[in-house]
Amino acid sequence: MRTNIFKGYGVAVVTPFTPEGSIDFYALREHINYLLDKGEADYLCVLGTTAETPTLTAEEKEMIMETFVETVDGRVPLLLGCGSNDTRHLCEYLETANLDGFDGVLVVAPYYNKPTQEGLYQHFVAVSGASPLPIVLYNIPGRTGVNLLPETVLRIAGDCPNVVAIKEASGNIGQVEQMIANAPDGFGVISGDDAIAFEIITLGGVGLISAVGNAFAEEMGELVHATIEGRIDAALDVHRKMADIFRLAFAEGNPAGPKAMMQERGMCANVLRLPLVPVSDATMGQIRLAMKSFGGQPY
Repeated sequence: MRTNIFKGYGVAVVTPFTPEGSIDFYALREHINYLLDKGEADYLCVLGTTAETPTLTAEEKEMIMETFVETVDGRVPLLLGCGSNDTRHLCEYLETANLDGFDGVLVVAPYYNKPTQEGLYQHFVAVSGASPLPIVLYNIPGRTGVNLLPETVLRIAGDCPNVVAIKEASGNIGQVEQMIANAPDGFGVISGDDAIAFEIITLGGVGLISAVGNAFAEEMGELVHATIEGRIDAALDVHRKMADIFRLAFAEGNPAGPKAMMQERGMCANVLRLPLVPVSDATMGQIRLAMKSFGGQPY
């Protein structure tokens, strides 16, 4: 029977860098503990988009993976991002990599080469056959250039029992509803968009993988948990208070916005790797005003 353990409040964790551009492993360990202890995250997403994964070397990725496994120490499940637009390469990675300590893999739809829906289906069937861990699909057309349509998602889920969920970041509520309404038993739809997580969970989604949660772990945890538990007034209150934070977090891309907010809370340096850059002075000013109004005090 299909079982999805990736429910509730997940966080796509940033990669903190030192002012010189190296990975700040001390800050990473501190941040992981903050997300678990203060934010009460139900699971963590490692080496996703928010982690600036395309700019990390293979050695750095392995060191980050080891840091998560050691620091989390089994407290929550770990979901590892490992997508590729080369099916053979991805399958070889899944068959040979040391995935000890991880509980599932997050596999983004192939990017840049823009496969058809049939190509997407065959890609994920091949990945399903190669993966030793449960798979969470990741649909984010704004980054990949292709939309993983509900019919294809349901076809994959129907044919691949180890595909247990999808992180949906298309922004298309109708598409999300279609998947939720027709999903096979045990298959979950996870919001990949902080700003509409409230709506998706109320429609039957099983939670959120959050980028904003890096800077506002407690608030996003309350939003997700309150919605799932049916404390709708409390959830809606947080959702509305976070409106400006959501808008500004992605005004100049992810993780530029979340890292700017983290700097304001004393969590890590506002350093990104090219081609990503920190937010503009104008956006930074708006972020400071919004956080002051919201009460984004140092953690």
